[in-house]
Parts: sequence; structure tokens; C-alpha cells
Amino acid sequence: MYAQMVNTDANRVRDISEMSEEERAFQERIDRGEKIEPTDWMPEGYRKTLIRQIGQHAHSEIVGQLPEGNWITRAPTLERKVILLAKVQDEAGHGLYLYCAAETLGVSRDELIELLHAGKMKYSSIFNYPTLTWADIGAVGWLVDGAAIMNQVPLQRTSFGPYSRAMVRICKEESFHQRQGFDIMMKMAGGTPEQHRMAQDALNRFWYPSLMMFGPSDKESVHSAQSMSWKIKINTNDELRQKFVDQTVPQAEYLGLTVPDDQLKWNQEKNGYDFSEPDWSEFFEVLKGNGPCNKERLDARIKAWEDGAWVRDGLMAHADKSTVARTAAE
Repeated sequence: MYAQMVNTDANRVRDISEMSEEERAFQERIDRGEKIEPTDWMPEGYRKTLIRQIGQHAHSEIVGQLPEGNWITRAPTLERKVILLAKVQDEAGHGLYLYCAAETLGVSRDELIELLHAGKMKYSSIFNYPTLTWADIGAVGWLVDGAAIMNQVPLQRTSFGPYSRAMVRICKEESFHQRQGFDIMMKMAGGTPEQHRMAQDALNRFWYPSLMMFGPSDKESVHSAQSMSWKIKINTNDELRQKFVDQTVPQAEYLGLTVPDDQLKWNQEKNGYDFSEPDWSEFFEVLKGNGPCNKERLDARIKAWEDGAWVRDGLMAHADKSTVARTAAE
């Protein structure tokens, strides 16, 4: 999800005999399960890959506020409004944790945001789809946050210490987000026929984009091997996608909803479901910027950044003034 099209600058994993002494010592630490800290030596490819992945993860958390944020004022009850407001606030916090983790690698938050605004750094493809009804907010929590958790729980074991530690708190909060979404879907699916229809429609529209969140199939994801060797990624795209389907289909059945896949069936031999692949041409079009809401999402982020310039300027002026005062006192 957060490594969609992250380029490691290496299409194959080098044998340890091809590595320098420093690289061998680094890989041996990874293999022993040790955490790499910002002050430790690391290959430049490792650092760059982490910056891209953590940066895209941070951007996803921030942009991910937008599909839900426009429903805060339209939530059906005061309780739902408060819950959704807290959820959106959580996502902002997750972005901040992750920007901080990326900054330990020698890149500034401003640089990462500039790359996002210039279209040189991505965010998860799922956030380029619209939320048309209140049921969509349920689908986002249930499916999108459910898929996010599938990605994030293994990242608690990722090899880079600051990233791993940030994921511990994020995962705890994301589990509540997924439950909030499922609760909305349960209310909708068990409500009036029209509400049930809205819940089914939301599932129909978000099912395949949710499967795309894990990235291309393993045979197409040429950079996954190196990321897994470095333990930046813990599981392959297909492993996570299969786990997500196996977990989510019984939940849909419990809700009385139908997963929109005529090929979906239980495979006793592999102890999991067989299911249809997403339309990967759609996935790559969305990544290119041609999704339903790409322009809207990026324009909203750029506008928020520009409108907030006076706040940043004020904070910097206050910090400079405080520094001068402390220096004079000393």
C-alpha cells in the first residue's frame, strides 16, 4: 500500500559475496532481526527506499483525511460526527509521526511535501476514489482501513527502528477505525432496504480499489525482493491481498452483503479463497494521475499548504524571537 511503485534502484537481490564489508555487516544485522537506527551505517539504496516508502505512507495518511473530512458536517448523528472527527484527527497524527520518522533519514518534511505537490511522490491509490454516500464512509473504515491494517501490522517488525516504533501506536488506532467502519456498515446493511442497497453499492465500488491497495501482483512487483531482503517489507503483495480477502469475505457474509466477484469461491486445498484480480490497467491509470479524484485531492493539499503559510511563518518568527531571547539571557 505504502510502497506502490517505490523504486529500490535494484532489480535483484545481490548475493552476500558481491557486497562490501560494510554491506555484509549491515545485511547480517538485518538477518539477525536487529533494528537499524538513524545514526547507524546503512546502504544508500536502503535509505532512499525508506524515504520513499515512509514519505508515501505519511502522504497517504494526510491525503486520506480528504474522502472522510467532507462528511464530518453531514454525518447522520452528533455521535457519528464526533467519532468521524476523532478518526480524521487520528489520521493527521499518523502523518506527523511518519514525517518525523522520515526526517531521521536526513530529509525534511518540507522536501517531502514539495515532492508530493510536484507529483514526484505518490500516496495510496485508494484515496483517489470519491465517497458518494454515508455508506462509503463505512466502506472506507471497514475495507480501506482493514487493508491498511494488513499492511501496517507487519510493519511493526520492519527493520528501521523509527518506522517500526511509529507503527505500534498507529496500528492500535487503526484497529478502532476499522471497527468504526464495520459498525456503520452493520447499521446500514441491517437498516431499511434503501440503506442496505447503499451498503451493497459501497462494497461494490470499494472492493477492487481496496484489493489494489496492496500493489501489483508479485510477478509484476520487481522491487519487492530487495525491500524484503532488507526487511523494509515483511510480506509480499499477494500474501497480504490473500489474507485480506480471507478475512473480509466472512465479514461481508455476516453483514448480508455480496462481494462483487462471480469467481469468488473457497479453495479447500489452499485453505483460502480464489478470487478475481483487480483491473490493473485502472490501477496504473490512477497512479499516473488519471483517477476519479486525483486532481481534486492534490489541489486540496496544495491549497491547504498555501493557505497555511501564515501559520508556519508565525511559528518560525516566534521560534526565532525565542532563540534571540534565550541567547541574550545567557
